[in-house]
Amino acid sequence: MCGTLLWGVAGAAASAYFSYLSYSHLSTGDYSWTHNWWTVLTYVVWVVLIAGLLSETLCWRERIFFGLVLIIFLLGFAFSAWSSAPENAVRQLRMASTVLWALAAVASLTTTFNSTSKTEDAQRNSSGGTQ
Repeated sequence: MCGTLLWGVAGAAASAYFSYLSYSHLSTGDYSWTHNWWTVLTYVVWVVLIAGLLSETLCWRERIFFGLVLIIFLLGFAFSAWSSAPENAVRQLRMASTVLWALAAVASLTTTFNSTSKTEDAQRNSSGGTQ
């Protein structure tokens, strides 16, 4: 993802859309959250996938992006499984989700800029160096 325009812009567009979607729930006062087993299972699959992608990142900007997405999906999983969550807690989660998705959009855009090559980043990561 680092240094690749397509993936950085695609991640930013998807994250911006989810931020807007979360904001639209807030603006209409819709604080509901789906609590069926299918949604909980879907979040589990996404958490495992994102955790796997996080372990395969090549640069710190990519780690930040996938880290934010992982946090969002972990929160989504928790609130899908927590069927008796108070409305105030769900409202707070919607606000946090809006902000986190916006931050993920910015983080994704930063992956499009790369001062070093992917090979150099990969070598630096494998040798334990910092960027």
